[in-house]
Amino acid sequence: MPPPAPGDHEARRKDVSEAVWQVLAVKGFGGLTLRAVAAEMGVSTGLLTHYFPSKRALVTHALDLLEQDTAGRPRRTPPADGLPTVRAMLLDILPLTPAGTARNRIWVSSWDLSLADDVLSSQQGDRYARLRDSFHPHLETARGLGEIPADADLGQLAAAAVAFVHGLVVQALFDPGRFPEDVQIAMVDDFVARLVRSGPDTAPR
Repeated sequence: MPPPAPGDHEARRKDVSEAVWQVLAVKGFGGLTLRAVAAEMGVSTGLLTHYFPSKRALVTHALDLLEQDTAGRPRRTPPADGLPTVRAMLLDILPLTPAGTARNRIWVSSWDLSLADDVLSSQQGDRYARLRDSFHPHLETARGLGEIPADADLGQLAAAAVAFVHGLVVQALFDPGRFPEDVQIAMVDDFVARLVRSGPDTAPR
């Protein structure tokens, strides 16, 4: 397959992205290499260097694809603003469906590579900051509605929510028998109930 003409670049990049996603779905980030993506596409590794001059560039693109897929996933419609929305957001993150389980397995498999690379680590830190920020307006609404104390530290509560849900993700992935769907949902409900009682000194941890 010859190098792409300028007009074909975006179409070919879409093909590359689909191949990257297929490799991630089967092998996770541990198996994500230029050779594996090239084999998935049926092309030479040399062609891929037009898109990814390094392993870091390939992994960065894969993480971007994963973030896009996560953002575009089906979401619950919250029954009300405030804490019901926070609850729905937490449930949307958990591995409660086959697709959610696959997505979370890929995310977790990316951590090792990211921790070993300062640039990737910084990018992941930015992603988690955006996730924490996404909870903030709904916690602010909950505070305005009187669902959580007026003196609650919203930044701390957002961080606690992300720490809680990702801790539960890991446990559910490694021990699904102990953390089936109903147990995960019950733990989310307990966490949200504790948000109601949380103040500066009692925020869930």
